[in-house]
Amino acid sequence: MLDEILSQNEIDALLSALSSGEMDAEELKQEEHEKKVRVYDFKRALRFSKDQIRSIGRIHENYARLLTTFLSGQLRTYVNISVASVDQVPYEEFIRSVPSMTFLNIFHVKPLQGRVIMEVNPNIAYSMLDRILGGSGSSMNKIANLTEIESMILTQLFEKTSDNLREAWSALVDMEPELEDFEVNPQFVQMASPNDTVVVVTFDTAIGEASGMINLCIPHIVLEPVIPKLSAHYQLQTAPTQPDQRVYEKLAANIERTEVEVKVVLGETDISIQQFLDVQKADVITLDNTIDEPLIMMLNDEPKFYAQPGLSKRKLSVQIMEEIKGGKQIR
Repeated sequence: MLDEILSQNEIDALLSALSSGEMDAEELKQEEHEKKVRVYDFKRALRFSKDQIRSIGRIHENYARLLTTFLSGQLRTYVNISVASVDQVPYEEFIRSVPSMTFLNIFHVKPLQGRVIMEVNPNIAYSMLDRILGGSGSSMNKIANLTEIESMILTQLFEKTSDNLREAWSALVDMEPELEDFEVNPQFVQMASPNDTVVVVTFDTAIGEASGMINLCIPHIVLEPVIPKLSAHYQLQTAPTQPDQRVYEKLAANIERTEVEVKVVLGETDISIQQFLDVQKADVITLDNTIDEPLIMMLNDEPKFYAQPGLSKRKLSVQIMEEIKGGKQIR
């Protein structure tokens, strides 16, 4: 049996060689009956089938979507995360592939055995840190001089991502991921023997103008109890025949609790730095809005409504007049 399917051009070339006498059909038959030896590298033992690797990939495609939504809300900037590859490699090969100084988040995934490593490229991690601290999301590389406050901020952010991992795996197993440790040097992380097989899921990540990789390393010991559930046959058997109403209710409840920033723009103007420095008490700055024009109500910095100012129970308020449709020119 051929290990791979021949293309039509290859089939035509094979038939042409047989008809011209360049190849002997009897020799081909003889080779087919001979025992063939395939080289097997015991250091790169393949313990997961292609079907199981595809299932792991699908789980983490969902995880990438959940992580994108979560980080977009936390950082209030453009975030895009997608699965780049899913590979099974020896643990030693994974450790050698990561930078000598990087961000390593170690999760304990109860009730499963073992631990999972989330390796975050410094370029991405510092962009996150800059956004949390009120910056534009620019990146830098000073990982060797990471302060305790910076470490704590990043640890708290990565700790919150455990909910996304639990939700992504909820169809197969009820796990409770918990951030156990935070390291910057991979040499201090020894969670498997060098030749143990691990699954490495690599995510292409873009946060604002910064881009890089996030790697999720899952040892075989973690996945061993759920390997039978990773087959497509099992997932087809256990797939619900109709939508679960509880899922929709939970989703609706989560959306209703989502907070959005609402602000009303009274007006805008441009002045020079010198004019700004010369501003004194009782000076008047003229805005571009006239007194009879409506104000713009912004939701997460997006114009959504026209409004007019007023008072409600002795508090400054606005009354919504009209929705700003997509593509409509703002007055």
